[in-house]
Amino acid sequence: MSIFKRKPKNYKSVSLSELTWQRFKKERQGMISLGYILLMVVIAVLGYLITPDSTPYCNHQQLEIALQKPGFQVQLLQVKQSMEVEKRNVFSKMLFGQPAFYATIPIHSYQRQGDSLAVKLYGHEESGDVQYYALADLSSDQPVVTKRFLLGTDRYGRDVLSQLMMGTRISLAVGLISVFIALVIGILVGAVAGYYRGKVDDILMYIINVVWSIPTLLLVIAISFALGKGFWQIFVAMGLTMWVDVARVVRGQVISLREQDFVESGKALGYNGFHIIFKHILPNVFGTVVVIAASNFSSAILMEAGLSFLGLGVQPPTPSWGMMMKENYAYIVIDNAYLAIVPGIAIMMLVLSFMLIGRALRNAMDVRS
Repeated sequence: MSIFKRKPKNYKSVSLSELTWQRFKKERQGMISLGYILLMVVIAVLGYLITPDSTPYCNHQQLEIALQKPGFQVQLLQVKQSMEVEKRNVFSKMLFGQPAFYATIPIHSYQRQGDSLAVKLYGHEESGDVQYYALADLSSDQPVVTKRFLLGTDRYGRDVLSQLMMGTRISLAVGLISVFIALVIGILVGAVAGYYRGKVDDILMYIINVVWSIPTLLLVIAISFALGKGFWQIFVAMGLTMWVDVARVVRGQVISLREQDFVESGKALGYNGFHIIFKHILPNVFGTVVVIAASNFSSAILMEAGLSFLGLGVQPPTPSWGMMMKENYAYIVIDNAYLAIVPGIAIMMLVLSFMLIGRALRNAMDVRS
């Protein structure tokens, strides 16, 4: 009789990645968060193709209909532009938007009279004033269109929903690029410090501790002042401040792995240090790095919103959730509080989703479970 137990008939080998995915699927909150994040990614990628206002930066202003409530509906007279507007292809429109082909004028009512259109402007219906527009100067297909603003308009008469949707692109882009910069610097510094130890470790740890001792927000503000205000500067500023967390964790992981047998085998085979680090050690640190990246992603979104609120982040007219809160926080005490609350809820939901993703990944990759 064999002393070894026979494998059951339904035995199936499961790889570590498959096991991790199976554990992750059991985390209901993690799956819901993943679905929400994927939805935000789709909105950010499609961009101007799906926003109600597809003009660049969703910055089509109509002061006559400023500060209207959600669900507001109005008729718009479409007047031809003085200069011909070039129609962009789908890819260009998706990235940069499409300038409006017509200037729109909010009206209350209209009536066709011969080759002209007699209209009463929005907000002047009680005065009885009528303005006439030649049909040749209007859109030949549809001179008057009806538009509904699902989330109302801001103080400049811009569509709040379009601004909110494009703010998704800014938040995800800031998180993605800044986290990528932080991971590249943090993994490289932490791996070198943990593997080589000695004076190399002492020097790198001194730099890490110096950066660690400076408050993150103050360091970001200082770097922003040095680089200037702008879209790309905020990416670099946050990436150069978030690498410290990654470096400390990677260093600790590398120190524990460098004593393992497979590292000693690599040294015996004559592989150099960087080959062992990138080919053998870092793949074993990948799970921990993914969890840190999810946490740093949420931190980057919060930081970008805070900097934009302070006027140090993304600059107008680029739509940003933090900028929307800055422009509308004064309306919290009056009837239009939703203008500041809606982008705040969007920030909260996205940050919460990334935090839940990080927790689910941590539980799925826990070998003790």
